[in-house]
Amino acid sequence: MISQRFFGAIRRYLVSFSAAAPLASPGQIVRAGVLLAGLGLGFAPAASAQLSPADASALPVDTVRLTLPDAEQRFVQNNLQVLAQRYNITAAQALAVQARLIDNPTILLDQNALLQAVHRRTLDDGSGTAGNQFAFQAQQLFALAGRRRAAGKAAQQAAVVETFNLEDLVRNLRFQLRTTYYDVYFRQQTLRVYDNEIPSLRHTVDLYQSQFEKGNIALKEVIRLKAFLFTLESERLGLVTEQASAQADLHILLRDSTRSAYRPVVRPGRVRDLSLAPFPEAQLTDTALVRRADLLARRAEVQRQNLNLNLQRAVATPDLAVGYNYDRFGSYINNYQSVTLGLAVPIFNRNQGNIQAAKAQISNAQAQAAQQQLVVRREVHEAYQVAQRQDELYQHTSRDTTPFARLIDNIEQSYTKRLISVVEYLDFYEAYKNNVIQLNTLRANRMRAFENVNLATGRTLLRAE
Repeated sequence: MISQRFFGAIRRYLVSFSAAAPLASPGQIVRAGVLLAGLGLGFAPAASAQLSPADASALPVDTVRLTLPDAEQRFVQNNLQVLAQRYNITAAQALAVQARLIDNPTILLDQNALLQAVHRRTLDDGSGTAGNQFAFQAQQLFALAGRRRAAGKAAQQAAVVETFNLEDLVRNLRFQLRTTYYDVYFRQQTLRVYDNEIPSLRHTVDLYQSQFEKGNIALKEVIRLKAFLFTLESERLGLVTEQASAQADLHILLRDSTRSAYRPVVRPGRVRDLSLAPFPEAQLTDTALVRRADLLARRAEVQRQNLNLNLQRAVATPDLAVGYNYDRFGSYINNYQSVTLGLAVPIFNRNQGNIQAAKAQISNAQAQAAQQQLVVRREVHEAYQVAQRQDELYQHTSRDTTPFARLIDNIEQSYTKRLISVVEYLDFYEAYKNNVIQLNTLRANRMRAFENVNLATGRTLLRAE
């Protein structure tokens, strides 16, 4: 950034200096030329030193052609965040099964095993020794008022909420995948401009450097060319850095641990023909209210809280404990048998606190669902308006860069023949570069706006693949 500002200052100084050259003395011109030559040639090695380590340290990587449908398929199968959320669904479904299970029976055995010799008894008729005391008890707990059924429904609804959370996660990650995919593609198109301009300009710089050394041209032209070349190389380095970050995001989304570089395969005709005309905003809003996973999760949460209220009311009804007792010698008669019934009397604790909390949670869930519905409507409206403006700008913009390409060839010939100045030569270069960059930026912003409509709607309606 500092170097760009510095060379920009050099450019402005040279323009003013060349304009005032007839008024300057020969000594001033020589001193200015020596100063600028020293600064320009001093920065040139720094620029090459800044760029060459990255190129020298870069290891060769494989380029992999990747279509968007293939990327989406690999994403759904391999993405670790999606896999983790699927485990949450499995856990919630397992808890629903657990909530429906019947309580285990309780069995109790009681026998005097250590002191049998001390407590050994003789039968009344004197015929022998009586057996030792032994007791057995079995008890089963029965849930009344449909508590197990209510608990199973509430737990199953929690699994439904997790399912919608998975869909919402996939919706957001798919948006990240698709936008990153198109960003990589259009950034590659922009890098081609720099890959074409920089070698050509380097050749021109080398040519004019040799002419300067022979004394055929002025130093200021060489400095201007080197400054512009340094600017192009710096801009390209920034794009390469952004591209590397986007490639890393793609590798993470697809869980790819290789060092390959993806090359998106896009059909420009399909991209150009995308339009919002078949999808009115009202239709997209209705689709979002039906399909948006985050809104469906909020509505499912309302149902889960209603089921939780039913469960808490069922818990207020005490469970019934039914048991059977057998005692061989420990009761008023031998071989005593009885049936027991146990029931907690709901006098103090009628689960009233949990019931009130469940009612409050229902109101909370309903408010959040209503809020999310407003958010969905607003997001669809904003995404639609932005996409409409981006598409209108794209449709009214000239997308033909062929005249600029032909013009650059003519400009290079004219500059070589000294028919135009270095300022005009560099202005044409920058005009061509800026035109292509802005066009690719417009294309990328348009595709991102369309993908934002897909994100807000909850369905991938606008597809170019």
